[in-house]
Amino acid sequence: MSPTRIVSLVPSLTELLFDLGLGRSVVGRTRFCIHPGEFVEKVPVVGGTKNPRLDKIRKLAPDLIIANKEENRKEDVEELQKDFEVMVTEIDTIDEALFAIHDIGWTCGVQDQAKELISKIRQQMEQVPDEPPMSTAYFIWRDPWMSVGRDTYIHSVLDHWKLKNVYGSQTRYPKTTLHELSLKKPELILLSSEPYPFKEKHIAEVSEFCPGSSVVLVNGEWFSWYGSRMLKAFSQLNILRKAIS
Repeated sequence: MSPTRIVSLVPSLTELLFDLGLGRSVVGRTRFCIHPGEFVEKVPVVGGTKNPRLDKIRKLAPDLIIANKEENRKEDVEELQKDFEVMVTEIDTIDEALFAIHDIGWTCGVQDQAKELISKIRQQMEQVPDEPPMSTAYFIWRDPWMSVGRDTYIHSVLDHWKLKNVYGSQTRYPKTTLHELSLKKPELILLSSEPYPFKEKHIAEVSEFCPGSSVVLVNGEWFSWYGSRMLKAFSQLNILRKAIS
């Protein structure tokens, strides 16, 4: 029997649930679950991704909780697993993100919708512009400066669009400095809108150390949100990839 009371602790997968037609079944979300805005605002908030209110979740009596290994804390997930069915996703690559769509679709009885979405995403993935690879640094944080390593979903996205991650030899989210960045001489530097809200003023700061690099502000959701957001994001990445070459 398909679940009818779902609590999602993963912002991008909350959006996926609505786009798969499961909005009426979503009874709880985190405060970071902001899409789709006109619908999700009606869903009760159960705290944040790192500090969910377990008491609020229990009162909602969910028959499925959707979590993520990176987004949520292990201790919270294990506590919830004592009383509820918890689907823990692990998404470090595009392929794993597509599998998560399939898994959620199958679990929630919307296999056909999930299959159609995956097909449309794959179509966008096949339309990557035929441009030469570019050495790239992608930043998610400032003070300390933090980039992305090879075992992250963002790295997988960069790689598919032939943006060769200059921090790809490292893991997770390596700390660095602008001086260290300058030694890598990336052709392209991407400053993400999230989690750190990079602005125009930061372009000048980075360019001072890397005058030979193109520095671009980008929408972090295009690179870090999986689920149904991949469809729109990948379409935008195809446009971006052609524009920066």
